[in-house]
Amino acid sequence: MTAAPGGPGPASATVPVGSCPYGDGTAGTEVFPVLALDQLDVFGEDFVRDPYPWLDVLRARAPVHRDVSTGLWLVSRYEDVRRVLLDPAAFRPDNAQHAITALSVPALRVLARAGFRLRPALANNATESHAGLRRVVTRFFNAQRVAAAVPVVERIAGELLDTVRAELDGHGGSDLFGTFAHTLPCRIMMELLGIDGLDPATLVRWSDASLELFYGRPTPERQLELAVLVGEFHQWLTSVVTDRAAPPDSFVGALVRHRLPDGEPVDVATAVGACFFVFIAGQSTTGQLIATVLRGALAEPGLWRRAAHEEGLAEAWVEEVLRREPPVTTWRRVAAEAVELGGVRLPAGAELLLMLLGSGSDREVFDAPERMRPDRANVRHHLSFGAGRHRCPGASLARTEAAVALREAARRLPGLRLAPDAPPPVLDLLSFRAPLEVRVSDSSR
Repeated sequence: MTAAPGGPGPASATVPVGSCPYGDGTAGTEVFPVLALDQLDVFGEDFVRDPYPWLDVLRARAPVHRDVSTGLWLVSRYEDVRRVLLDPAAFRPDNAQHAITALSVPALRVLARAGFRLRPALANNATESHAGLRRVVTRFFNAQRVAAAVPVVERIAGELLDTVRAELDGHGGSDLFGTFAHTLPCRIMMELLGIDGLDPATLVRWSDASLELFYGRPTPERQLELAVLVGEFHQWLTSVVTDRAAPPDSFVGALVRHRLPDGEPVDVATAVGACFFVFIAGQSTTGQLIATVLRGALAEPGLWRRAAHEEGLAEAWVEEVLRREPPVTTWRRVAAEAVELGGVRLPAGAELLLMLLGSGSDREVFDAPERMRPDRANVRHHLSFGAGRHRCPGASLARTEAAVALREAARRLPGLRLAPDAPPPVLDLLSFRAPLEVRVSDSSR
């Protein structure tokens, strides 16, 4: 992340999740609401609650649209998004982790006192060092390691679901987000990467604070609170990276022993930057995916009980959620030089916001995209993990964790149903969207 100086934007807020994919309630029809794109606010309640009408209009009328409030060019069609992702020379990732809201001077001072400094490492790295660093990370998330990790995922999921069961028995309800979905990937990652001596709840808090500070619109007061947590996170990561006792075959050990293209050992700031990205992606965004998967499965008639035993259904449902409701909704790029995209001439330095959420609902690629159909033939053709050299290295692990989480929860708690409460609050950050609660009760009790 890069902390940009300057004044902050308006406060961030959470709003209820909408239940209808179209603003006029006519799911599946080719009807576009009357929406004025000059009123689009990617942080606004209308967009956060139900982004699909806006995304439909963008694809149909302005597939490459300059958003005045953020200064970003919104790219919403599948083919345009894919083209950008596959051409890192023309569309550089330099701004991928910049703070979307300029940070106040007091917040910057807090980060400076903590020594906060992240060099380009993975998602925002366009240098020659990227390929080697990516190989180090990918080695710990390849297919063989993920397959070997399934028993670990099942064990930890079972332990957390025992807590859910106790809450259901003792209180008549539980929140699958806080008790299960948000905690599961953190514990899995810490075990797989050999991280100990830290309370998982602390890592969750640090990770969430980082996302909010750099991808939200926190008030000046909130920025200070978040900066303290992000500073603590950075200091802890620095202590982990500089600990000479890290085993050579551990994730941190392999990272700090890595050599850059010029033969020099990787510097501390770059190693911390890689860890910063991996830990947040492996914890917060995977937890957001699991929460969305669980809530959607509970809302889909008949799917919850089928997912417990029907071979391949949990995996296919995860893919449909990734297509339609990915936790990572957007990603950023910078045009290296003047270029035409989607019929629009972009100047050199134009900053793009790739609407991953919108690309998964492009009717040119996905038939009846508003329908959740885990049996669709091109179910894995979405761009939610990116594409090309910057494709998410942890995609396989995230998919596996979400599928195992759904299958184990459905098997152990077959009577679960969504509590008849108001729609839950939703995370409303620039690049991240997910329900912040999945409240359930047990119909069998």
